[in-house]
Amino acid sequence: MNLKKKRVTLEDVAKRANVSLGTASKALSSPNKVREKTLKRVMDAVDEMGYVRNGVARSLASRKTWRVAVVYPTLKNPMFSNSIDSLQQSLLEMGYQLVIGSHEYNQKREVKVLRALVESGVDGVILVGTDHDDAVFHMLETYETPYLMMWSTDETNYPHTIGFSNRQAAYGIARHVIAKGHRKVALCGGPVEGNERSRQRRAGFLDALKEANISVKPQWLIETPFSLDGGREAIMRLIEAGELPTVMVCGTDLHAIGAIHQCQLSGIHVPDRLSITGFDDIEFASAMSPGLTTVRVPMHHIGVEVARAIVAIINDEGSAEALELETRIVERESLKHLKDGEAAG
Repeated sequence: MNLKKKRVTLEDVAKRANVSLGTASKALSSPNKVREKTLKRVMDAVDEMGYVRNGVARSLASRKTWRVAVVYPTLKNPMFSNSIDSLQQSLLEMGYQLVIGSHEYNQKREVKVLRALVESGVDGVILVGTDHDDAVFHMLETYETPYLMMWSTDETNYPHTIGFSNRQAAYGIARHVIAKGHRKVALCGGPVEGNERSRQRRAGFLDALKEANISVKPQWLIETPFSLDGGREAIMRLIEAGELPTVMVCGTDLHAIGAIHQCQLSGIHVPDRLSITGFDDIEFASAMSPGLTTVRVPMHHIGVEVARAIVAIINDEGSAEALELETRIVERESLKHLKDGEAAG
């Protein structure tokens, strides 16, 4: 007795939804191009019948893989992992699957990760940041793979770029700190080599200090890994230097959270003895004690806009203009407003 169940076909789905085969196909491949009521009928039929598309046949028919690759610097930072959700959900609505890789801030490793993803078959690639090994761009050109760069609009003239100016955002938080009366200012940033985001945040910070005629001690320009431990290390280095600034501006919230923790362990009160600011506004920033003053990055907005843009580029419909989004400062308790006497001391 043959108990094998008959495979549900797209034609079966079309009949159940009372639509043409072409309409059923369009509903699954380009749902945004189908009327809402029609789309609902097709998707209800798909759910009821347990229909699963034949990915190989679909790719052969369309000459597309319906896959988009994104390579993140790391998946350990909630800033990036939070953006994955909006990117993945937005692509899914347009019929695409997101394939994810990471390289842990190693440009040579990024080349290997990207090669594996491209050779497995993808219709487009999303890169984080604008500073990449030349081999990355050579590979994408060789495979004729459409690509987009996100998260940063600094240090590039490439039109398909969506993000924000790290330099301008860092300049803004530094100006905010100065306006609160701080003149003894330190910076804790990530490694600048191979990372335009770190370079531009440092540059924006220094721009603001120069404009205010504030000099920064060399030992207060600190470069540590992008991690909680990196923030802890920065505090230990300030302690070892023998003099604390009144504020430390951090290049990421992870730096700032680690720094606050180390301050608690070292008996340094935040913000009375040392104010600390972050960058990103990850979820933990508001849950800290004290709450973290930081720069809010439009993580969700970036994901949605990048999904729309990469699909448009794949379909030769992409706008040849960069999209720069806004950041904003979120003030919480970790930044103290100094009085004149405190600022001088």
